[in-house]
Amino acid sequence: MLYPMKLQAPLKDYIWGGTRLKTDYGKETDLEKVSESWELACHKDGQSVIVNGEAAGQKLGDWLAQQDKSVLGTRGAKFPYFPLLIKLIDARDNLSVQVHPDNDYAMRVEGEYGKTEMWYIVECEPGASLLYGFKEAITPEEFARRIADDTLLEVCNRVPVHKGDVFFINSGTLHAIGKGILICEIQQNSNTTYRIYDYGRVGKDGKPRELHVAKAKDVTRLAPPTVPVGPLARLDIFAEADVELLATCEYFTTYHFTLHGTAALKVGTGSFQSITVTAGNCTLIAASGNVSLRKGETVFLPAGLGEYSVVGQAEFLLSEV
Repeated sequence: MLYPMKLQAPLKDYIWGGTRLKTDYGKETDLEKVSESWELACHKDGQSVIVNGEAAGQKLGDWLAQQDKSVLGTRGAKFPYFPLLIKLIDARDNLSVQVHPDNDYAMRVEGEYGKTEMWYIVECEPGASLLYGFKEAITPEEFARRIADDTLLEVCNRVPVHKGDVFFINSGTLHAIGKGILICEIQQNSNTTYRIYDYGRVGKDGKPRELHVAKAKDVTRLAPPTVPVGPLARLDIFAEADVELLATCEYFTTYHFTLHGTAALKVGTGSFQSITVTAGNCTLIAASGNVSLRKGETVFLPAGLGEYSVVGQAEFLLSEV
């Protein structure tokens, strides 16, 4: 039976992370810090676990492997792998300056697909900023020189951020989340990252963290980003919900809902859906079962589930392929 599947996220404790995902978003763990919560994950480095219904206790990837591909939808089934990875990321400190390869390079060099992603700013401290591409185009020679002489940050495009900002990060775009920012990241299902600069930090083993400069030189686009910052459109669809189209591409489409009542929705046969709640509380009501959701929780909706409603006072991101 298809039903709304509430998920438990694998958690990551990278050195730059904070504690808000524990204290404010309900992530129960013995980890001292929670840098990333992988809200929707079917990856070798982390798997979501279903916590309700007849499949409770199963990893989402294991459940999907037992099903017909129709549960991914006609668009989802075209991918040779589960297409999405959705994270909540709490940056107490600056993340490394990094870049992700495209599909061709990543498959050839890393054996997995590349990464195009989108960031939604859920919360941020006053004055917070991030790096997004370059201020202006530079040559490969200047890129190499600035990495070598530690002046790369001088040519990076630093952008102040506010709650609700949206950044679309094409593969090949240099980027870095800044300290004091909590984001929801929707991305291709890949964990390949090339660090270019890491502020001289050391890892838990006391050694400098590995950089991937040669590979970064291969894949980085040495120009300003071309995608405007912000939602793509505001959609006047529901009487009791304000909706924004945040991003759409060949890999995913994501909407932001500010719910103040009821929104009637549908999971058709084209794609599965995922809902991640970033504020408030709501209840998802479907013929096959209801699920209560609070800030920091995610539900997976198999393709073909049909009509459902979300009721409450909440903000959430709805993603599909």
